[in-house]
Amino acid sequence: MAEPEILAVGRIVRPHGVRGELVVEVLTDSPELRFAPGSVLGTQRRGKDRGQNLTVAAARPHAGRLLLRAEGVDGREAAEDLRGVLLTVTTDVLEPTEDPDEFHDHQLVGLRAVEPSGAEIGEVREVIHTPAGELLALRTADDREVLVPFVVEIVPEIDLAAGKLVVDPPEGLLDE
Repeated sequence: MAEPEILAVGRIVRPHGVRGELVVEVLTDSPELRFAPGSVLGTQRRGKDRGQNLTVAAARPHAGRLLLRAEGVDGREAAEDLRGVLLTVTTDVLEPTEDPDEFHDHQLVGLRAVEPSGAEIGEVREVIHTPAGELLALRTADDREVLVPFVVEIVPEIDLAAGKLVVDPPEGLLDE
């Protein structure tokens, strides 16, 4: 059986207050499941190995984001140390999605990226979650990395069965 993959469900933006609460940007459609008290979340800094696990003590909405209290994160300094950390789960805890236009990161990584004409662009290497939205990191056929905004206007078609997605790039997006 294959190892479960790691998926980002949130990103710690900054501390809130002096008691160790964390402001979290939610990156999941199921925050009520992922951030329920008692849930265990992995932590990861971009490009680094997984860190410690955090257990959710409490979560509540706040100004379009989530305020999270985690067991063992006591005080502003401990919360500050977690700034920028991705909160993760493994694919083996996910419920299957019923929406044909919804994808988990692990489903996109490894897909071939082609232009509408069918010309090969490269391969999806990573899905990067930013405050402005998601980006697909593509490794091109000539071994460059290109970041493509993951929006329907630029990525109009995803065919998991065929192992590809179509990228309709605006002028200059794929240039060196």
